[in-house]
Amino acid sequence: MSTTALPGLAERIEAAVLATPGVRSVYRAGSLVSNLVGAGAVAVGISRIDEPLVAVRVGDVGVEVEASLGIEYSASALELLRNVREAIGKVLAEDGLEPVEIVLTIAYVHPREASSD
Repeated sequence: MSTTALPGLAERIEAAVLATPGVRSVYRAGSLVSNLVGAGAVAVGISRIDEPLVAVRVGDVGVEVEASLGIEYSASALELLRNVREAIGKVLAEDGLEPVEIVLTIAYVHPREASSD
């Protein structure tokens, strides 16, 4: 799979994920090591700080998407994950693309006090 996605695809997927009710934030996808390497690349100017937080890889068979989510405390994690997958699928379908794999991780559940706004 290519690590380069169609222009704007990752940004549109990230926006769709954030627009899903119950999602409060999106964190950089990937392991701690890959995020440290990415931060180093930004520091030395190899990479941009404004790159999308959602990882998208486009290949011949379809698209792989990976995202880590911060969700509201009261949200049903299972339902929310289904809704996020559906939102990602809609964005991909707009470009005539098929998801091969969608990996979603709930990285943080906001406490009720933070979800009251």
